[in-house]
Amino acid sequence: MELSEQDRARISSAIHASEARTTGEIVCVLARTSSSEAVGVPVMLAAVIALALPWMLMSFTAAPLQLILSLQVLAFFGSLAVFCLPRVRVALLPRAARRALAHRAAMEQFVGRGIARTRERTGILIFVSLAERYARIIADEGIASRVPREEWQGAIDILRGHMREGHIADGFVTAIDRCSAVLAAHFPLVEGERSELPNRIYLI
Repeated sequence: MELSEQDRARISSAIHASEARTTGEIVCVLARTSSSEAVGVPVMLAAVIALALPWMLMSFTAAPLQLILSLQVLAFFGSLAVFCLPRVRVALLPRAARRALAHRAAMEQFVGRGIARTRERTGILIFVSLAERYARIIADEGIASRVPREEWQGAIDILRGHMREGHIADGFVTAIDRCSAVLAAHFPLVEGERSELPNRIYLI
């Protein structure tokens, strides 16, 4: 699922409009997958197939040893390539592992995008990882100390609903508006306040 230039412009405009109401900062990140480095299970399964293949060939065929060893190598790398396809790799992971990897990716983006370095610690991250079907809103400590986590649940539910329908840009725009209403209630705009972070969505 890709975002067009028009979609990204809509999301940027929504962030800009929301920050005209509040001193809070909103950063959006869309990840294709959070488990690109989770290759342990694919490697293990490919190794099992490669190790089992010679025994099967020796039991049911009279293939020469050189051919068997060549097929073993091909079986390992062929099955590994299949198991490492994003959708297959994610499907092989337990649900808890998928969520843990996506959560770690969200926290890395929260730190890496400078959200924790705003002056009043009033930034939030809206994070979506498509392959894992994961959506999360992370608020910095200035917000978390005053806004219960439950208040973000409506925006998260909206994101997940639009993800299921394939309308990810609409999900971000609507979630941004919901988050903006929460932020404006607790952190109204102060005259002369300037945005500290870019009003854009990051694609990773």
